[in-house]
Amino acid sequence: MAAVTVMPREGHWTVDDLDRLPDDGLQYELADGVLLVTPAPVPGHQRLVGDLFVLLRQAEVPGTEVFVAPLDYRPSRVRSLQPDLLVVRSEDVGPANVQRPLLLAVEVLLPSTRSKDLLLKRGLYEDSGVASYWVLDPEEPSLLVLDLVDGRYVETARVTGDDEVRLERPFPVTIRPAALGRR
Repeated sequence: MAAVTVMPREGHWTVDDLDRLPDDGLQYELADGVLLVTPAPVPGHQRLVGDLFVLLRQAEVPGTEVFVAPLDYRPSRVRSLQPDLLVVRSEDVGPANVQRPLLLAVEVLLPSTRSKDLLLKRGLYEDSGVASYWVLDPEEPSLLVLDLVDGRYVETARVTGDDEVRLERPFPVTIRPAALGRR
């Protein structure tokens, strides 16, 4: 699988530039004016994302909505991110994207996106005020839960394999990492 590619260009990219890119199956994101291009995910990744989507969708509470990528989170003109899953307040959903801070962003690690998800996107979500950030690692399997406290992410849970964790944010839900994406 190809690694994340940064497209060369003079100056910073904006969301207007992003909107002019082709719909070619690649994932295009902006990290403070830098264009990131990622290949389409593999079936195992999508299976895990689908299972978690169903679990979150069944647990969602009125006034919230769960979405699966691709849906742009655009907190600024030079930042546009596509978490694998996102939970938002219903009132924050715009006609084409979400601009207000997410209640939850979820990333499922792939070898080609591990560094981007664990380091870059973690910092961008934290800086953008995303209330909770979950990172699922299908290799282990494991779930890392980070919650925003005083503007910084704090690890509030880490669970592996068949162990379960009961989470209260963005709404009550129980997760067992080994149960996700397995066939």
